Amino acid sequence: LATAGLLLALAGCDSGFGQATARHLDAMGFRVFASVLDPQGPGAQELRRSCSSRLTLLQMDLTKPEDIQQVLQHIQTHTNSTGLWGLVNNAGFNDTIADAELSPLGKFRTCMEVNFFGSLELTKGLLPLLRAAGGRIVTVSSPAGDLPFPCLAAYGASKAALSLLMDTFRSELQPWGIKVSIVLPGYYKTGTTCDPAFWNLQKQRLVASLPRELLAAYGEDYVEEINRQFIQFMKVAVEDLSAVVNSITDGLLAANPAVRYYPGQGLGLMYFIHRYLPYFVRDLFLKGFFINPKLPRALRREHHDDAKKA
Repeated sequence: LATAGLLLALAGCDSGFGQATARHLDAMGFRVFASVLDPQGPGAQELRRSCSSRLTLLQMDLTKPEDIQQVLQHIQTHTNSTGLWGLVNNAGFNDTIADAELSPLGKFRTCMEVNFFGSLELTKGLLPLLRAAGGRIVTVSSPAGDLPFPCLAAYGASKAALSLLMDTFRSELQPWGIKVSIVLPGYYKTGTTCDPAFWNLQKQRLVASLPRELLAAYGEDYVEEINRQFIQFMKVAVEDLSAVVNSITDGLLAANPAVRYYPGQGLGLMYFIHRYLPYFVRDLFLKGFFINPKLPRALRREHHDDAKKA
């Protein structure tokens, strides 16, 4: 493929995989439309500084249909004669690490709005241009959409919906010559995902928002311990994003791209356990690998002893 003149749209380029991929594809000679949440933020400034004049920055909040429509109109105006070769759905959101019962319903809704509905609306809007070019769709999902990671229900549920949606698109768009790939990365250092101060603040907000009876049943120390373990887990996050960038690039350019890419260490073992071993083995593995919550306060022996004394 000659890269000159090929147009690509990337969603979620403020940091992490999106920003790194935008820089990489721009350096390869593509014309890139990169969406950012904050056009004046450090991520957008970095793209302006490091990329060529071919790259176009577009402001887009995936929870705002008017933002998506503006981006669609801009891309359509500049690609009507050529079509669009590739779309990379990378934008993602999660700011809650807690049991499903402790996670506010609004967090589930926001995860679905950004990770599922936003990507759905953007993809549907760009499909006429992608069909015209016989192009590619590459979507960054997560293993949390395939496996029940403890304390990631809101994020995982939205990624499960996203992965199934893209697998459906892959089947339905085959007659049009459009190839669809999903990238399921391991744990990488991106954006606020590895900022302990951010997660400590989110934990404080969660505790403050919980109904008194629910907090009493689980215990504030239960939430504290989850947060402590997650911050400890951050230390294994990989800083080199090149494996993910290479997977996205292969999905866009390979003659026969993979249906699923799994960049990151340990994923092969994780999926083997998930597919072939009993559920309790998988659950034990995920708790050992990620977060193993302590017993909720209401189930602890000392709590029962105190209740009997009372």
